[in-house]
Amino acid sequence: MPLLDEILNYNESFVEEKAYEPYQTSKLPDKRMVVVSCMDTRLVELLPRSMNLRNGDFKLIKNAGAIISHPFGSVMRSILVAVYELSADEVFVIGHHQCGMNSIEPQKMIGHFKERGISNDTINTLKHSGVDLEKWLSGFNSVEESVRNSVDMVRNHPLLPDDVPVHGLVIAPDTGKLDLVVDGYDR
Repeated sequence: MPLLDEILNYNESFVEEKAYEPYQTSKLPDKRMVVVSCMDTRLVELLPRSMNLRNGDFKLIKNAGAIISHPFGSVMRSILVAVYELSADEVFVIGHHQCGMNSIEPQKMIGHFKERGISNDTINTLKHSGVDLEKWLSGFNSVEESVRNSVDMVRNHPLLPDDVPVHGLVIAPDTGKLDLVVDGYDR
């Protein structure tokens, strides 16, 4: 059975049995916070549990590496929406040890693009349009430094109010231990 069919079949039962009821909450976060985290599969349940967070407590933004790479990109827009429209009062940027973005090799990934049918013409068009694929696909050497950089981008954003603390942490994906990198209350 294809994955989509499996999901839709399960969903039909989920709704019929009202299995959604324990997850019902409002769109506003009870703990008034927004978390930017990596999309790593090990963190899906571990991160919220390690922070004593439940469904409805926080807004969650996930991407590769918990990297905020552009001050006017979708991650920063989501943070601003959470603060201005959804009652978030604090921001947490949480990277993790053993992150795949620490070891990503842009040239290797570009090779994968080509293996999957992306033409050299497409890659060259992007290059000649000002897109530096190697830079865009680059990760980081230190998760702590990456978290600091992302915290700085959020903290110094011209549209973020000064009274919103921006914290930086790193989680161990094997134990859930959180290490403080930036205390947003120390400004």
